[in-house]
Amino acid sequence: MPAYNEESGIVEFLDELLVTSPLTAADSLRIIVVDDHSTDAMPEVLDAYAADHPDVGVLHSSNNQGHGPTALRAYREGLASEPDWLVFVDGDGQFTGVDVWRTVRAAVSLGADVIHGVRTHRDEPWYRRMLTSALGSVVAVVAGGRVPDVNTPLRVYRPPLARALIDLVPETALVPHVHFSIAEQRAHLRRGALAVRSIPRRGGVSQGSTWGGQRVPLLPPKRLRTFVRNAIAEVWCVSLRPGSTRRTRHALRNTPSGGKASKREFA
Repeated sequence: MPAYNEESGIVEFLDELLVTSPLTAADSLRIIVVDDHSTDAMPEVLDAYAADHPDVGVLHSSNNQGHGPTALRAYREGLASEPDWLVFVDGDGQFTGVDVWRTVRAAVSLGADVIHGVRTHRDEPWYRRMLTSALGSVVAVVAGGRVPDVNTPLRVYRPPLARALIDLVPETALVPHVHFSIAEQRAHLRRGALAVRSIPRRGGVSQGSTWGGQRVPLLPPKRLRTFVRNAIAEVWCVSLRPGSTRRTRHALRNTPSGGKASKREFA
C-alpha cells in the first residue's frame, strides 16, 4: 500500500481492512504501507498505528519518489514476505474493505493470475474521465483487446506474475499499472475483472494532494498536464516501442499460471 499525505483517512482504511478480513486462524495477513515522504502527520500516525497492530508494517522513504516508484517499492516489499497472494491497493481509501476482500476471494476461488478491481461510481473531473477513456482505447488498440479500468489501483496477483511484471518496467516508472495491464493483455493471462465501488476519499478530502488538494479545478492543472505528457512518453518507450510485444510474451511465457479464470467480468 503506497501512501502520501493521508493522515486524515488512512487509519480508518486500515481499521476497515482488518475488521472485514475473512481470514481464519490458519491464515496470515501482512499489510505493508510505504510512506512516500509525506509532509503531513501521516508518518507519525502510521508508526503509532503499527506499534499497536503487529500485522501492519510501515516503511518511510527518505525523499518523495512519486506514486509509481512508491507503488513498485510496495510490490517488492510485499513479495519479500513470500505471500501466497499479493494484494495491491492505494492508501487513499477509495475502496471499501468489503470490496478489497471480495477481489481477493475472487482470485483465490477462480485460480486467476490476476484480478482487477474495476472502479464504478467514480466522481472525478471531466478531464480525468476523458483521460481514462482515451487511455483505455489506446491500450485496446496496441494490446489487442480492451482492459477495463487500465490503471486501477486495486489488484490481486499471483506472486510469480507480479515479479515478472515488475522486471518489465524501470524502477522510476510513472504509471507501472498501465504497463502491467498492457503486458497482461498481450500475454493472454488468466485475468478477471470485478466491479468495485469507488467511494469519496476518506478524511473529508475530495482530491489527493498530488493533483491540487481539496479544491477540484475546472481545467487540468499544470502539474497533471506535465505528468500526462511524461507518462505518454514513458508508455511509448517502455511498452509500445517496436519489439516490446515479443519481449513481454517471452518474459511472461513461463510464469506459473492459475487454472480456472478467464478474461471476464464478475458481479
